[in-house]
Amino acid sequence: MPQLDFANPLMMSKLIWLLIIFGILYYVLKTYALPRVASVLDERAARITADLDAARDAQAAGEATMAELRASTAAARAEAHAAISAAMVEAQAASARQAAEINARLSAQVAEAEARVRAARDQAMGALREVAGETAQAMLTRLSIVVPANDVTAAVDRAAGQGAV
Repeated sequence: MPQLDFANPLMMSKLIWLLIIFGILYYVLKTYALPRVASVLDERAARITADLDAARDAQAAGEATMAELRASTAAARAEAHAAISAAMVEAQAASARQAAEINARLSAQVAEAEARVRAARDQAMGALREVAGETAQAMLTRLSIVVPANDVTAAVDRAAGQGAV
């Protein structure tokens, strides 16, 4: 290769200048440029490490908050279930009280109605005996049979007594 002709005296001066420039460039890079790059890289690594640590701390805090939220939700659910159960028991007790009150009122009304029916039946039976006695007396009079009124009433009462049994 003609560019690397070491027999040429200019080639040796080019090589010397190459070594001098390379040495100066190496010294400048080593002294000024590379330490700045190294410090930027170190800062960057430290920032990344700090960010990762902060992210881990935030994740741990988030997980703790989620666990606390789950626990409070479970406690709230349990409290709600207890409140619902208490409300159901209270509602059932109130319903039972109302049913008992209604049953008592209905029983009283039924007893009162039965008493009225008995009174009406007794009154109707009394009126029926009276009508039966009058009818029997009228039939006997029509048949021209004379019977004392007391005898007719006693006969009607006996007949009514036999029919009632």
